[in-house]
Amino acid sequence: MVQEGRSLSSAAIRIGAAAPIGAALMTGAALLLGGCFGPAPRPAAPPGTAIAQSPSSPVLPPPPSSPAASTPPPGHAQPVPRENHLSPATRSLVTQAQSLAAHGDLDGASSTLDRALRIEPNNPLLWIELAKLRLLESDAHLAEGCARKALVLASGDRAAQAQAGRVLADALRAQQRNPEALEVERQPFMH
Repeated sequence: MVQEGRSLSSAAIRIGAAAPIGAALMTGAALLLGGCFGPAPRPAAPPGTAIAQSPSSPVLPPPPSSPAASTPPPGHAQPVPRENHLSPATRSLVTQAQSLAAHGDLDGASSTLDRALRIEPNNPLLWIELAKLRLLESDAHLAEGCARKALVLASGDRAAQAQAGRVLADALRAQQRNPEALEVERQPFMH
């Protein structure tokens, strides 16, 4: 009986000791699976300075030395400017589509751009080309849709946004929607 009592109490101790580890593992797994990161790392003190810290006081980073050195708070990061490019395959298809369109084969140009879009469906430059082609086909409504899609996909790429904005404004004008075209042209990405 004593033997059983000891084994039960030692099992309880093992379970009790494992509980914080299990809780930590579960918390870590929940953060990982939830897409969250743990608390932000605390900044190290600059060399030669001592930071007096009590257990309850948070560590604060040193104030920025200049406005350019300041960074946005976590979760409010500014989008990194990017530039969209065509892959060699899609660049070749776009060149072929432009040549077909220049020779009056709008159907051939359309199917060629469709092939390019199957390769890179999220490339705004392809949607801009398709919008231009739709304008050549006198389908301003479809051109508007393609230009709007390009504008959304071009987020962070000022040059692609400006191209998409110009095509969108042209599509709106073709539909006699001049005030909307002017509104698009007033957007900051157009300048």
